[in-house]
Amino acid sequence: MRIGIDLGGTKTEVIALGDAGEQLYRHRLPTPRDDYRQTIETIATLVDMAEQATGQRGTVGMG
Repeated sequence: MRIGIDLGGTKTEVIALGDAGEQLYRHRLPTPRDDYRQTIETIATLVDMAEQATGQRGTVGMG
């Protein structure tokens, strides 16, 4: 499984893709403002949510 993170100014979104590129999971949370630590925690939370929802571990890419 591949996990993609889209880190934007207002939202951070995760998508989990299966081996054939099919969407397995997608979710977004607000991006914390001016708080690096909270931003990292938000990314980690989204990755955890994707892995729990799919029952799989995946590699992570960010853009």
